[in-house]
Amino acid sequence: MAERRLNPFEIAVRQLEIAGEKLKLDPNILNVLKHPRRVITVSIPVKMDDGNVKVFTGYRVQHFRGRGPYKGGIRYHPSVDLDEVKALAMWMTWKCAVVGIPFGGAKGGVMCNPKEMSKGELERMTRRYTAMLADDIGPYKDVPAPDVYTDAQTMAWIMDTYSQFKGYLVPEVVTGKPVNVGGSEGRAEATGRGVAICAREAAKSLGISLNGATVGVQGYGNVGVSAAKALHQMGCKLIAASDSRGGVYDLKGIDPIALAKHKEKTGTVLGFENSEQITNEELLEMECDILVPAALENVITKENASRIKARIVCEGANGPTTPEADEILHERGVFVVPDILANAGGVTVSYFEWTQNLRREYWSEEEVNRKLEEKMVKAFGEVLEIYKKHNVHMRTAAYMLGVGRVAEAFKTLGLFP
Repeated sequence: MAERRLNPFEIAVRQLEIAGEKLKLDPNILNVLKHPRRVITVSIPVKMDDGNVKVFTGYRVQHFRGRGPYKGGIRYHPSVDLDEVKALAMWMTWKCAVVGIPFGGAKGGVMCNPKEMSKGELERMTRRYTAMLADDIGPYKDVPAPDVYTDAQTMAWIMDTYSQFKGYLVPEVVTGKPVNVGGSEGRAEATGRGVAICAREAAKSLGISLNGATVGVQGYGNVGVSAAKALHQMGCKLIAASDSRGGVYDLKGIDPIALAKHKEKTGTVLGFENSEQITNEELLEMECDILVPAALENVITKENASRIKARIVCEGANGPTTPEADEILHERGVFVVPDILANAGGVTVSYFEWTQNLRREYWSEEEVNRKLEEKMVKAFGEVLEIYKKHNVHMRTAAYMLGVGRVAEAFKTLGLFP
């Protein structure tokens, strides 16, 4: 009989238990960290364009606040459910701790299909959802951000709605806003840039020269494009990229900016000049130095892990590699930079945006990128040290660092009352 497929929250708890075992964590602390501190469920009535009222279900899960305000995105998707949101909130706690920023983890979601909703319907739903959470979010309490099918415009609506309740403008209540209303320079590219920095540091630790190093990117969206551009600037050669429709391949090299323009114009990477068409599966299994899975979860599995030929896998997406695949890649000597380290550039620059808003300052893109570089290099070095010292996967090393820092904070603060 096949093993029952674990839901995301069960996977998150398992990962925590593995780290707890390695850290010899007090079982009482482990037990507390397995549970989110608060789970908020709201019913969101929205007047639709046809005059009918539709009720959507929304969530906000707040996992841990011992290191700072809760921090995490809000996603709009038909498959949003409570266990997914709880898992994502827990992962945010470890991610913030790994890069050493003073936030705890949270996540929000509304079960809806934004592709079938008008801009007006999305705005009314967002403002109603914000109003229902107005007492539970705030600059020192819980700071949302964009996620799947939400964007800078969504954040602007949340910020405006919250500010109406307060009677003054509160830009620091959310991050990922448009720059003209308090957003940060460099925020849009931050996740991909962080992925590129981690890939560079991984190559350095393995003695791989980036000059001419070959790169494949699965998922040529915001994160994939930003990572490809940054790696290209570092001397790498993009040889393949894909989206949901398929991929393109050219061993001589692909200009990442020209490919991004082609996709913007046609809606897909397919048909890019002088390239041959490949499938997403072929892209994952091709020979390259650096593979960046930046699309969906669970694309590298026990079925295809033995055929992965990349020397470095740097995870731009959340959860692209299954636990079974991790074992196979580790045994085969493939160096995996895990998601909670590799794609933490986004939340790092969100922290910079929050800081700028609190101080009413504006930093240049150069300053933001310099500070991002410092944070990512430091975090990579700390994870690498644990990886070498304890002879564990980089993923386990990252969890040991993140969970260890959170456990220390919990131990220091103690239980109230």
